[in-house]
Amino acid sequence: MELPEEVVSDVRKRLRRAAGQVAAVERMLDEGRDCKEIVTQLSAATRAMEQAGFKLVSAGLVYCITDPERAAAEGYPLEEVERMFMKLG
Repeated sequence: MELPEEVVSDVRKRLRRAAGQVAAVERMLDEGRDCKEIVTQLSAATRAMEQAGFKLVSAGLVYCITDPERAAAEGYPLEEVERMFMKLG
């Protein structure tokens, strides 16, 4: 399945955000920052990663619905995309 450029762009943006948040967690650990602050930052990084995954699965669902035969032929039947979605939850 070829991803639309806007999906790729959005996922990259979310991954960069998550990478920045993970780097911030490392700095916070080095600085001996408060546990609550670190957990908040970790939560933000986790959310950014989840959103990247949801964006990808959403594109897969759209693909399956708009062209189910082609999607299935390429290894993305609706059931497979559903399994991908369930992995994120």
